[in-house]
Amino acid sequence: MAALVRCLPFPSTLPRFLSVSLSLPLPRFLPLSLTLLLVLSALRGRAQSFGQTRFICTSVPLDGDMCAATAPGGGSAEELKSTVLQLRETVLQQKETIMNQKDTIRELTAKLGRCESQSVLDGESKGGGGGRKQGGFSKNTMGDLSRAPAAETLSQLGQTLQSLKTRLENLEQFSRMNSSGQSTNLKDILQNKIDDLEKEVLSRVNSLEEGKYNPKNESEERGKIESTLTSLHQRISDLEKGQKDNRPPDRFQLTFPLRTNYMYAKVKKSLPEMYAFSICMWIKSSASPGMGTPFSYAVPGQANELVLIEWGNNPMEILINDKVAKLPFIINDGKWHHICVTWTTRDGVWEAYQDGTQTGSGENLAPYHPIKPQGVLVLGQEQDTLGGGFDATQAFVGELAHFNVWDRRLSPGEVYALATCSSKAQAGNVIAWAEANIDIYGGATKWTFEACRQLN
Repeated sequence: MAALVRCLPFPSTLPRFLSVSLSLPLPRFLPLSLTLLLVLSALRGRAQSFGQTRFICTSVPLDGDMCAATAPGGGSAEELKSTVLQLRETVLQQKETIMNQKDTIRELTAKLGRCESQSVLDGESKGGGGGRKQGGFSKNTMGDLSRAPAAETLSQLGQTLQSLKTRLENLEQFSRMNSSGQSTNLKDILQNKIDDLEKEVLSRVNSLEEGKYNPKNESEERGKIESTLTSLHQRISDLEKGQKDNRPPDRFQLTFPLRTNYMYAKVKKSLPEMYAFSICMWIKSSASPGMGTPFSYAVPGQANELVLIEWGNNPMEILINDKVAKLPFIINDGKWHHICVTWTTRDGVWEAYQDGTQTGSGENLAPYHPIKPQGVLVLGQEQDTLGGGFDATQAFVGELAHFNVWDRRLSPGEVYALATCSSKAQAGNVIAWAEANIDIYGGATKWTFEACRQLN
């Protein structure tokens, strides 16, 4: 015979229209449990489309009404129709609510946009447009002066002018030594131009402090000043270039007037593998806190292979393969000092000298670690990556000269000879201080230096 089976989803709160009807030929003598088992097996494919839904099945006579057959505890056909209508009505209400919420969101978004626009206009009218830019202003990089607030820009211009004045004073001293009237006249002309620029910058500072500062002409005025500064810088550089023809290759100094992340010098030659070294130099700085990084040597895989750094309020340190020793130097008084650091890989023994006198020593500094070759030697910046990754807060500010490197430990007598400019002093056999061996970047400058004659 054929048995008609009707299955409804369970729980009964699910829509009744998900019911499934099957007509299966079943023998009369099969028990009801086996009958339902066969029916559920036939329903397996369809039940998968309903996820975790379970079906409750009831048998219906062949001449019975399918709509009247319900699950246990179910209602009549009219109740089923009523449930479907209610579900449809609920769906329509939710759709209408969603549309209303979208309209409300669009309206609120438009109002918020108008409020933000008005606040931006108010901020620019009160602060001259500088308030918003200041929020995104970070440490200075080359070509980024336009982002700086007006006061910061004026401060940097003043520092640049001071740097140019220092270079002119050096040129004046050189011209006196060579009795060149033409150089003196040119120096006077350049000095007058710098004086005029200083007056203009001072005028702008006063206007800023009195609230009379007009930002509309900021770009044009700053462009004129920077153009003049560039012209002055070029003419001074030409004068300094003329000095090179008349001076020995080692009688020059490097100057780093500002704490930036782009001003540095690079030694063209790398260091070889070394099991000992001596590094000596003349140095002058009054920067606070910390004069920064006079030199750093990085190799592939190790940015701190060999570093000399004075950062923040910490004492000066020597780093070898990230191992640290504190050095007893007191040199940030704005005067020239001669310093030397010697080291050997055997037991990591090190010595520190200031102005020809040993001021400290120690051991166990990176013992049995040779200095690796094929690296990059930078003056004035600390490297976080090979040849780069500079941080302005660790930059050296001051003057540096006669940077020499030996692949052995110098004796106290040899260090003293260097500090007193003795004729017995010899240049480094690994890195010798020579103008042709140094490239400068970002505004660092070179000019004449006479060791032991410029100690003030």
